[in-house]
Amino acid sequence: MAGTVPVRVLLLIAMLLTGCRWNTGQSNFTESPEVSIDLDQIRERGFLQAIVDNNSISYFIYRGQPMGYEYELLQSLARQLNVELKIKVLSGIERAIDLLNRGEADLIAFPLTITRERTEYLAFTDAQFTTCQVLVQRKPANWRRMPPARVERMLVRDPVALIGRKVHVMNESSFKERLEHLSQEIGGDIEIVEDSATAETESLITRVAKGEIEFTVTDQTLGMVNAIYYPDLDVSTVLSLPQQISWAVRKNSPGLQTAINGWLAAQKESGRFKIVYDKYFNNPRSSQIRMTSAYSSLGGNKLSPYDEEIKREARNLGWDWRLLASVIYQESNFRPNAESWAGAVGLMQLMPATAIEFGAVDRTNPHQSLRAGVRYLKYLDKLWSKYVRDPNERIKYVLASYNAGLSHILDARNLAKKYSKDPNRWEDVESFLRQKSNPKYYRDPVAVAGYCKCEEPVNYVRDILARFEEYKILIEEV
Repeated sequence: MAGTVPVRVLLLIAMLLTGCRWNTGQSNFTESPEVSIDLDQIRERGFLQAIVDNNSISYFIYRGQPMGYEYELLQSLARQLNVELKIKVLSGIERAIDLLNRGEADLIAFPLTITRERTEYLAFTDAQFTTCQVLVQRKPANWRRMPPARVERMLVRDPVALIGRKVHVMNESSFKERLEHLSQEIGGDIEIVEDSATAETESLITRVAKGEIEFTVTDQTLGMVNAIYYPDLDVSTVLSLPQQISWAVRKNSPGLQTAINGWLAAQKESGRFKIVYDKYFNNPRSSQIRMTSAYSSLGGNKLSPYDEEIKREARNLGWDWRLLASVIYQESNFRPNAESWAGAVGLMQLMPATAIEFGAVDRTNPHQSLRAGVRYLKYLDKLWSKYVRDPNERIKYVLASYNAGLSHILDARNLAKKYSKDPNRWEDVESFLRQKSNPKYYRDPVAVAGYCKCEEPVNYVRDILARFEEYKILIEEV
């Protein structure tokens, strides 16, 4: 999908705004690698640490599900490398470079513009696509009633017309740098007004749309999506040549760089890259829905229609409500009529006997299901508190028991004790839970419940806790 981004393309990550924050006046970051961590070390430790930004394209939560262009590509890359993906959300390229070179991340998955200056600090992967910078201006009043040719004459199409006029940009951004170069090229000074360090390009676009400022600069794709929101905006005046967009790794990580380039080439050749690209960049209407939805971390702070009740029940349980929400998403995707192949029903996927025991007469009733499910979780927590004192460890036992039943978890715990492992340490118990499909272990006298293909509860615990960590990043606790 190399090539210039089509005009109709949706929003390249409001992160060209974060990815472009670049202070050439001083160095506030570690300029060269302080660690030697490449692909072999990443595979050995079992995870890839990537830095992303939380915005309307890159990485966000929508209806309880982590999504995003960078996020989906990173998941695909992690599968290719056979490692776990860990996400760190961050804004600001200098801070990202600092963390990368200090070894706190392996990959900056920002949509970075490849510049000669940045190659002094970063090793770029192959370009994913290209885009350009555009001027954002307001169309004249009553433009709909005017002939198109008259509207065109009233808009800035020649950059020379910007001489002596104010153009607002983000603090220390590549947009500022481009305007400085443009001033030299056109033989006159553009009055560049830098906004605060915390301002975002989209906020400046909004100010143009409201008539508070006259001009700003953004990347073409971000400009196009905002022109859908604000039809009075014009984003057709191009101010730069096409710019390559890429990710970056440490300069001493050639193995990782090569692996990413190979993966990216295969993604493009197979067409999978285009599918992900089109999903986020060439579908502006669906992106608008995601960005403005109350159930998006972009448009609100909600995960489901049941958030308030989840919060109340979580307080009763003594859990962070986002952890309970992660359980419900795992069980039913917040669908009250969900039904599993085994006959579990409702938000909390209760089996008939469990539902009755804990007070749910109608398992499809979301309120009854939620209350009964929480009562069951509370029961499990009380039971495990007799053995597992550490609350963070105990949660894993509770979740696994909720998924697979108590008996198999007790078997794994007994096996851990028999083989001189710590029965109160989930990592030890988990390893024996995985072995419960092996006759050597499920036929052991201490394994009362017998055979179990217990990869599912292991993955269940892992997935819920991983999603909980993502919820903590993007969704407020209160």
